[in-house]
Amino acid sequence: MSSLSRQNSIVADMSLAAEGHLKIDWVRQHMPVLNRIREQFEAEQPFKGLKVSITLHLEAKTAYLAKVVQAGGAEVTITGSNPLSTQDDVCAALVEDGITVFAKYNPSPEEFKALNIKALESKPDLIIDDGGDFATLLHSERPDLMENIRGGAEETTTGIIRLKALQKQGILKFPMVAVNDAYCKHLFDNRYGTGQSVWDGIIRTTNLMVAGKTVVVVGYGWCGKGVAMRAKGLGADVVVTEVDAIKAVEAHMDGFHVMPMVEAAKLGDFFVTVTGDKYVIRGEHYDVMKDGAIMCNAGHFDVEVCKPELAERAESIRTVRKNIEEYRMKDGRKLYLLAEGRLVNLGAADGHPAEIMDMTFALQAMSLKYVNDNYKTIGVKVENVPYDLDEQVARYKLESMGLGIDTLTPEQIAYLDSWNLND
Repeated sequence: MSSLSRQNSIVADMSLAAEGHLKIDWVRQHMPVLNRIREQFEAEQPFKGLKVSITLHLEAKTAYLAKVVQAGGAEVTITGSNPLSTQDDVCAALVEDGITVFAKYNPSPEEFKALNIKALESKPDLIIDDGGDFATLLHSERPDLMENIRGGAEETTTGIIRLKALQKQGILKFPMVAVNDAYCKHLFDNRYGTGQSVWDGIIRTTNLMVAGKTVVVVGYGWCGKGVAMRAKGLGADVVVTEVDAIKAVEAHMDGFHVMPMVEAAKLGDFFVTVTGDKYVIRGEHYDVMKDGAIMCNAGHFDVEVCKPELAERAESIRTVRKNIEEYRMKDGRKLYLLAEGRLVNLGAADGHPAEIMDMTFALQAMSLKYVNDNYKTIGVKVENVPYDLDEQVARYKLESMGLGIDTLTPEQIAYLDSWNLND
């Protein structure tokens, strides 16, 4: 263990480290792509002498990503991107492994922000961001901490929206790779990862049946597709609400009911928001919900379910079970909110399966190396993950599963070239 790491870190309880090591060891066994990249990093040392700061949901899979980056020669500092998803035992284990950690489970909003700033005070060369939290802090409040930054990688849709806003305003100061927009991220992580982990969080927290219930999925992007697909598989009757006509037609053709939220609000037993926008469930919807309706969110911020208007309508609020708040309406109806409206799959469960995050975090590690190798030529912009990196992750994943695919013959390549279709 690095004595400097332990001295500098802020964690809840170092005595929890042994349990954290077990969690990290477990996910490592189920992340073969990241293991392969770790071997490459150990040999090549792409981050030797560099400082890397990371903000992500700080649980075992993220911890292993941090260790892979560390294996590439980096001095790693990490913090949590959500107060309820940080696991104190994992934080302690990372400190013992020589990584500087500034994170605790459920800190106050002020402490949470302070911990994020502490993670940037090392003046990193590279960052891995989640929701654009680091980038926003650096550009709006602490520009003094970005003097060494070569660039970084962004995990989420929300973060990319925020980064592109900075780029559009002409104030973005360093290149960021949009990991969320890689095929291997939105096709697998957002769809299969969110689809499974959301229902893991709901079922663990409520201990209720899904079969035979009506589930309202608010938003039919890649995450919404996964949530709806898994709800259907669990036996639910699924309703989708949308503002995008194309996605609404797609949801209809996928076999789901499509209607405005004010109509869906009358029907739902479970509501899951996955839009990235604000107040998609709000006052007029609470007014018509049935007694016992359960709401949760799988978007990055806790703003999709309008908590102020929910509280205004309630005559009493109490916690009836861990991660379940009961809002008793003045007419006697009881509405329930899971995990304070924060990410239910991380606030009330362990997040995406290890095999899924294996691909996403492999993209993060490779993208970080890519931006470090090319930051002088990329330019100050939001950069897409190069397709060859995206495909390489998929090839590594196929190999780890013992699967193979065909390759084009020279004749086939020439035929495609003749039609200019190979691009």
